[in-house]
Amino acid sequence: MLTFEQKLAIIESFPELKRNDVSLGRVNFHYEESVMDKKNVVYHLHPNGNGFVFGYYIDGVETDDRGMVNIRDFSEEDIKAIVRDAIDSLSQPDQETWVNDEGHTLALVFDFDLWNIYAGDMLDGTFPTYSAATDYLEQEGFKRQ
Repeated sequence: MLTFEQKLAIIESFPELKRNDVSLGRVNFHYEESVMDKKNVVYHLHPNGNGFVFGYYIDGVETDDRGMVNIRDFSEEDIKAIVRDAIDSLSQPDQETWVNDEGHTLALVFDFDLWNIYAGDMLDGTFPTYSAATDYLEQEGFKRQ
């Protein structure tokens, strides 16, 4: 297992991340240029070696209920890869497909600083934040595909 200092050095090598020291010696790293509501890429990197990376939007990554991946036992290469993927997932205008139990499909698209929901080519709704848009979709019985 890499030490806290080693993990810190790896994460600090990403110039787009801003360090934020929090309680108990833990460190968070924010990506201020995120197009999503989420800005925290690394959460509670702890002197004991534990820490989390936001992986909710990364395909093929298992996350906890907060969308986080525990990096306690990750290698240097694995940490570099997941941090890069996390930054990339928060920096690109996103498009997601949402489907309900009846098979109806809606597209959630980030466009011009707003989150738009489309049914085919027709605009169904516009929301100021990702969270507001996904809350609406979930209330309407849609699930992210």
